[in-house]
Amino acid sequence: MKLWGVLVALAATAQVASGSWVKEAQDAAYNRWHETELERWLSDNGIPYPSPADRKTLQDVMQKNWQAYAVAPYQAWDVNQLQSYLKLKGINTKSTAKTDKDSLLAQVRTAWYETEDSAQQAWAGVSNWILDTWSDSQLKAFADKHGIPVPQPRKRDTILQRARENYEKIAQKAGEAYNYPGNWLYATWSNSELKEWLESRGFPVPQPAERDSLIAAVRRYSRVAYLMMQDQLAIAAANTRATYNALTDRVIDSWGQSQLKEFCDKNDIPVPQGSNENEVRALIRKRRASILDGASSASSAVKAATTSAGNQYAKATDSASLKAQEAFNEAINTWNAARLKAYLEARSVHVPYLADLSRLRGLVREHSDKAASNMTVWTFDDFSYESLKAYLSSLGDGAGRRASDHADASREDLVQSARSAYLSASKTGGDQYASMTSNIAVASEAARKSAFSTWSESELKAYLDRYGVPVPQASTVDELRAAARKHSTYFRYGTKTPSETFLAKMGENVQGTWQWVMDRVHMGGDGGKAKSDGKDEL
Repeated sequence: MKLWGVLVALAATAQVASGSWVKEAQDAAYNRWHETELERWLSDNGIPYPSPADRKTLQDVMQKNWQAYAVAPYQAWDVNQLQSYLKLKGINTKSTAKTDKDSLLAQVRTAWYETEDSAQQAWAGVSNWILDTWSDSQLKAFADKHGIPVPQPRKRDTILQRARENYEKIAQKAGEAYNYPGNWLYATWSNSELKEWLESRGFPVPQPAERDSLIAAVRRYSRVAYLMMQDQLAIAAANTRATYNALTDRVIDSWGQSQLKEFCDKNDIPVPQGSNENEVRALIRKRRASILDGASSASSAVKAATTSAGNQYAKATDSASLKAQEAFNEAINTWNAARLKAYLEARSVHVPYLADLSRLRGLVREHSDKAASNMTVWTFDDFSYESLKAYLSSLGDGAGRRASDHADASREDLVQSARSAYLSASKTGGDQYASMTSNIAVASEAARKSAFSTWSESELKAYLDRYGVPVPQASTVDELRAAARKHSTYFRYGTKTPSETFLAKMGENVQGTWQWVMDRVHMGGDGGKAKSDGKDEL
């Protein structure tokens, strides 16, 4: 089982023998739990226990399983799983013999999301973290249902704080336990929300997906989900600090009004109406000081991530390359799981089973400098209607020709026909597949030259929707085309040498559309060069 499969299947890990059970039993959070909570935790994790059972019996079963299921689940992993986790955390294990499990365990213990002591403390105060993975709308619904007053504007941090403060009072008023809460906590969630929470994080959805089992799964995986989220937030905080570290006074002073506005919009810096350029520069410097000064009181995890990110930025002396990477990261953060997986498959990169969005985006960033080398069913996704008809007409099979000749066929119909023909040929192989790939190459060139120029507004919106890219309602057709070209190019070429890839491979006809690339490159360059009749250099 791959690492992420392990992370989402903690309930399947084996019992781990331990010589420190007595001490753990004394310190364990479950000593303060109600008997119904003990039974609930054991049931959620699929651990058998006698029924009926007194408190002593339940605690004995908890004691034998607590360490392996709640505190340090990695103790039950095999060598491959341990190595996979260390690789994910960027720790080199080449010098460690594959059979040296004790050494690997020691490294994982050091690199785990939290210490065993902090895990024990966390389970002693579930209200401090169990709500953190909820969406804004779920937190608002919780506050509304239980009459929690939240001042306007109802910001996430404020709602979360008030929900935590009232968590125990709400449970006590309803006569419910709150150390390991029952179904009452998720009363405002729909079944689809429960399923989406599990799926979006790569956790398995129980089958049949009945409400009680869905809630049990969400409750069981909440701690791991929280730890994963905190890890990502630490990395994001490090990247933010690194960005502001690279934002020198010289760069800020070189920016014009449009560049200053773009940076403020991108980084959520409010600008009062009527502010002049120098006032906006002062706002940016104030935010920079706040970010860099605030980092000094960050957690050790954030500090470690910041150091790592800072080192990477220090090595990135080529400003153009750095800014292109930032723009790429911004784009892929909007992609859905299917598109991220297709990006990796187009580069022959193994996609871990049950990898969540964070893991997929991490892999895409890792391979951001690679252009696509493999054809996939997604190859046809940015073909124009005319290119699809021409491609299907070139096929030797009757189905393809019939699809291209059908007057009422929609673009989506043609895409599905092209994908079906490709999959069929790829399974058959031989001359048929060779001919197919040759025809695709010809059609791809035609599609590249058209570059979405003939697409309708509805086709462009549907295309971006398949990526998962949000489309503002007021977008013009030109803006939609620009967005489609941007995401298509990143999917095909990643960040590989922007001057050779984005412009040379896209052709003269679409260079103007990619001014956004130049803008971002120059936003970090020496002096922030002004544009000069399209002669900017990447």
